[in-house]
Amino acid sequence: MDGIESLARLEWRHAYAKNKGMILAALAAIGFSAKAIFVKMGYRYGASAEALLVLRMAFALPFFLLLALQSTQADVDQLTWRDWRQLVVLGLLGYYLSSWLDFVGLRFVSAALERLTLYLYPTLVLFISVLWLGKRYPAKVWWGVVLAYLGVVLAFVQDLRDAELIHQALFGLSWVLASAVSFALYLVGSGEAIARFGATRFTALATLVACIAVFIHFAVTMPLAALQLPAPVYLIGLAMGVFSTALPLLCMNMAIRQLGAGKAASVGTLGPVLTMALGWLVLGENLSVLQIVGAGLVISGVGLVSSSK
Repeated sequence: MDGIESLARLEWRHAYAKNKGMILAALAAIGFSAKAIFVKMGYRYGASAEALLVLRMAFALPFFLLLALQSTQADVDQLTWRDWRQLVVLGLLGYYLSSWLDFVGLRFVSAALERLTLYLYPTLVLFISVLWLGKRYPAKVWWGVVLAYLGVVLAFVQDLRDAELIHQALFGLSWVLASAVSFALYLVGSGEAIARFGATRFTALATLVACIAVFIHFAVTMPLAALQLPAPVYLIGLAMGVFSTALPLLCMNMAIRQLGAGKAASVGTLGPVLTMALGWLVLGENLSVLQIVGAGLVISGVGLVSSSK
């Protein structure tokens, strides 16, 4: 029996080593997908978007500090004030502003629609690169854009059916779309910064900038009493900070090293599907044929856009 168990362990380790990159990328997708579920759970206890965001960043901060300390040992003196200014602007766009807009939007739309809308960011990068950088893309890419936005429209129809007020659903969707735009702007500007800082150091420092911005935002706009919340909210904040922020970032970085950026990102197509499933299982959100078809269109459309050179 011991021999069989040892053989099983060896086979499991071999399978894990062979598929380590895919497993890490899938874990990252699961963690990122659960974020919207945690936010919606926090709202059910009466927490504000600002309070939830502060808790998320506070619990993730030790990880970001450790990552920054480990990744800033060399070549710091070679960075210019322009480099640091670029880092601050991108950190505010990518990890502070986009997160806050997303948290506010989640109060008014379903977790499924939020994830599908955020998943449009490659198409927004496409629009930005065309309008600002003058790039050109083949027709199949624009067909992908059409499919992706048609999918979001179908998913939004379900939210309109579930919403008590149509204008609230539209309001929420506009906040989440603004979050996707902010993240797309961050992606467009991050290429040069990553080349200068290195991917790990840039991520660590940009997230630290975002943490500081989140804390300042809360201090200016909210009373300290806004953090007097039921104990489950702090557990939700811990889950967001660790399982939907720090660990997914770590897993994704490791997956990129194993698989390359393209293949690791392709696993991210699990994200909308996982969020829809979790929203149905945990939050009791409706899971309709329209949403499933919409998710399929969004994933297919974004896949066409992302595959373009």
